Amino acid sequence: MGKTIRVKSLFFKATKIATSELFFPASMWLLSRVTIWIAMLLLAPLLPTPSGGVAATFSLSVFDGWDSNHYRIIANSGYEYVNGKGNIAFFPLFPLILRLLMNIGVPFEIAGILVNNLAFFGFVYILYFWVKQFQNQSIARWTVAIATWFPASMFAGVIYTEGLYLLLSTAALRSFDCNRYTQAALWGVFATATRPTGMALIPAFILSAWKQRKPPLAYVAAFVTATGIIIFSTYCLIQHNDPIAFINAQKGWRGSLGFTWKPWWKMLMQIIIGNYNYKQGYIKDILHPCIFLVIIACGGWLWRDRHKISAAQRDYGFGFLFLGLWLLAGDPLINTISVFGSLYLLWRYRQELTPLSLFYGFCGLGLLMVSGGTWSLSRLVYGIVPPMIAWGILLSRHPRWGYMTLGFCALLLFTFSLRFAQELWVG
Repeated sequence: MGKTIRVKSLFFKATKIATSELFFPASMWLLSRVTIWIAMLLLAPLLPTPSGGVAATFSLSVFDGWDSNHYRIIANSGYEYVNGKGNIAFFPLFPLILRLLMNIGVPFEIAGILVNNLAFFGFVYILYFWVKQFQNQSIARWTVAIATWFPASMFAGVIYTEGLYLLLSTAALRSFDCNRYTQAALWGVFATATRPTGMALIPAFILSAWKQRKPPLAYVAAFVTATGIIIFSTYCLIQHNDPIAFINAQKGWRGSLGFTWKPWWKMLMQIIIGNYNYKQGYIKDILHPCIFLVIIACGGWLWRDRHKISAAQRDYGFGFLFLGLWLLAGDPLINTISVFGSLYLLWRYRQELTPLSLFYGFCGLGLLMVSGGTWSLSRLVYGIVPPMIAWGILLSRHPRWGYMTLGFCALLLFTFSLRFAQELWVG
C-alpha cells in the first residue's frame, strides 16, 4: 500500500511539473496577445483620429498596416522591381505561405494574422525548452516572459514576419545546438528565405562548429542553410537580371548600406539634447538638456551611495530615473538600449551562453549595425533570439529588476499596439 501511495505521489508531482511547463509559455503568449487585441480592437477605435494617423476601426484592418501592405501586394500579384526600387526587398516565404492559404479561400488578413500568431506560439515553446536545456528553468521562464512582453512582440501579432522568423531561426539554432544537423539545415533554409537576418545563421553555424569541433556534417548544414537566399537570388537574376535585387531595393528605405555614424550620432543627440534642438543645430530649448543632466546627476548620486540604502530603495530609485529618462527621450532611448544593452549582455554572459547563441547574437547585431540606418532598431534586434536569453539571465538573477522591466514592457506593448492600429510610426 505504501509503495502504491509513493508511486501515485510521484505521478501527480510529475504531472504537476509537466502541466506547469506546458502552461507557463502558453499563458505568457495568451496574456500578451490579449493585451495587444484589447488595445487594437477595443480601445483604439474609441480614440480620436491622431495627427498623421488614421481612425482605427473595430475590424481586422487594424492588424494590416505599414509593411503589411507590401506582403499583400506580393501575395496577390508578385514582386515589383523598377530602377532599383520595389517590394523585392521583402523575402518570399511569408507572402508565399499567405498566397497558398488565399488559394484555398482564406482571406489575406486572417491568413496573415493566423500564420504570424501561431508561429509565434510555436517559437515560445521552442525557446522555453531550448533555454531550459542549456540554462535552467528560471532563466527559461524569464526569457519567455521577455520574448512575449517586449514591446516589439506586437509585430508578432500583426501581419509581419516576426513570428515566423523567430520560429524558424530558433528551431534552427536549437537543432544545431542539439547536434541535429539535418533539422538545423532544413529550418535554416526556411529562415534565410524569410528575413535578411537569416544570413547571420551561416557564419554562426560555421564559427560554432569550429569552436566546438563539431563533425563535418555541421559545416554541411551551415552551407545548406544558405539555400533559401540562394534560391531567392536566382529568382532575382532570372526575373530582374539582378541577383542582389533584394539588397539594392533596401536603399528605398535606407539611404546607403554599410555602417555610417550619422544616424547613431543623431539618436544619441536626441537623447541628450532633444530632437528639437538637434534639428535646430544648436540648443534653443534649454529644458531638455537640463532635465537630462539632472537625471544623470541623480543616477550618479544613487550609485555613489548605493551601499547606504537598501537594495529595494536603490532598485526602485534607478527604475524611477529610467522612467523619467524614457519620458524625456522616448523611442531613441529604447533603440539605443536594445542595441548596446544587448551587445553588453551578450559579452557579459559569454561564458554562460552556448557558442552558437553568442556567435549568432553578435553576427545578427553586426548585420544590423551595417544596414545603413537606425530605423526600427528595437524591432530588428527583437528578431535576434540570443539577446533575449542574455536579458533572461540578467533578470533571473535580479527579480526586482525583472518585474519592473516586465511592467514597463507591458506599458510599451500596449502603446505600440495603439500606435500601430492608428498607423502611427512604431519604433
